[in-house]
Amino acid sequence: MNDQLKLILSKAKLNFAILGTILILAVVGKLIDPEQTNRIFVTADQLVSELYLIFAAITLGAFIPNFKLVAFGSIGAFIAAVILIHFGVFTYLSAEYLFSVLIVVLGFASIANLYRHYREFRL
Repeated sequence: MNDQLKLILSKAKLNFAILGTILILAVVGKLIDPEQTNRIFVTADQLVSELYLIFAAITLGAFIPNFKLVAFGSIGAFIAAVILIHFGVFTYLSAEYLFSVLIVVLGFASIANLYRHYREFRL
């Protein structure tokens, strides 16, 4: 394999891990609880039309050099928000909705970050 391709693949391991995890969640979720999985992914599909969320996710993925900060920061914000829902601070949100937002943000940020690494590839 080309050294340049190896370098890009090593840089993009976290991107592939996130995208693969989303795919695995969809498959395993359909086997375990298809109704809830369907609700989550339908909500995520509806969130794609929220352009400000997509622009924010793409900006995070494309312009923050350390993608680990984006990934773990998004997951940390999700966990903190779910804890606040549990304590009754956010009464208007649900964990399913936040999980849909997390899937959309991490998915688009991963693709944007992957594209950033792919642009560096020259044949």
